[in-house]
Amino acid sequence: MIIKTLVENTALSKNFGSEHGLSLYIEANSRKILFDVGASELFLENAKKLNVDICEVDYLIISHGHYDHGGGLRAFLRENTKAEIFLHRLAFEKYYALRSNDEPEYIGLDEELKQNRRIVFTSDRFFVSKGVQVFSNITRKEPLPKSNDSLLMKQDGKIVQDTFAHEQNLIIEEAGKTLLVTGCAHNGIVNILEYFHDLKRRMPNYVIGGFHLSSRSGGNEAHEMIDRIGKYLVNTKAKFYTCHCTGLEPYKRLKTIMGDSIDYLSAGSEIHI
Repeated sequence: MIIKTLVENTALSKNFGSEHGLSLYIEANSRKILFDVGASELFLENAKKLNVDICEVDYLIISHGHYDHGGGLRAFLRENTKAEIFLHRLAFEKYYALRSNDEPEYIGLDEELKQNRRIVFTSDRFFVSKGVQVFSNITRKEPLPKSNDSLLMKQDGKIVQDTFAHEQNLIIEEAGKTLLVTGCAHNGIVNILEYFHDLKRRMPNYVIGGFHLSSRSGGNEAHEMIDRIGKYLVNTKAKFYTCHCTGLEPYKRLKTIMGDSIDYLSAGSEIHI
């Protein structure tokens, strides 16, 4: 497998742009997969610099209905005319974030794109192709990230707490290795891994994605919780690559606990499994 980071909050060098968002390009099982498209058209610019031809992508998987993961969807549809796009059936609902002025700001996807014929709506456990599947409907055994508290949704005409039922995770299996990819892990990275274990009766070999231990509006998860998560993750024996909404300070704390078991992915990063 080859994984190239097209969009992330930070960049490997000045050659790559960065933004609050995530986009990962993955080659596996003779398929070219895009996981999320960031907040804008930036993924296209960085893709060219990483020698990624967006026109050749076979599948686009969008992790959830927030703009920083699906904001580049219109640009993707313009550039790529063949890929199927897999989103959870609730991804186009109305989602908001409470900003510093206590006013909700719309952070959802472009509703005009919902009717596109290339979009495939998923739910629960969905098989994309051989060795590629997504899953949602996470059982919650552990508390959700505190940074979820400012994230909202519209339900029956009222603004309420987001349930994150629209979030899905990606599993890729190839040559005896399993990769788990999370967008933001709004449902809790521990809960997601526990649910993965329930599905597969084992832990993944590799995990890539955001763990939502930091909030864009300010504030990180409590040190005690980060330490608890770090100890759990290192005991899975998986190799972790984190990014985006984990936050740099929480990552540094995880790194002190997990050592070589965790590294950070910035825009421009390339890893081989």
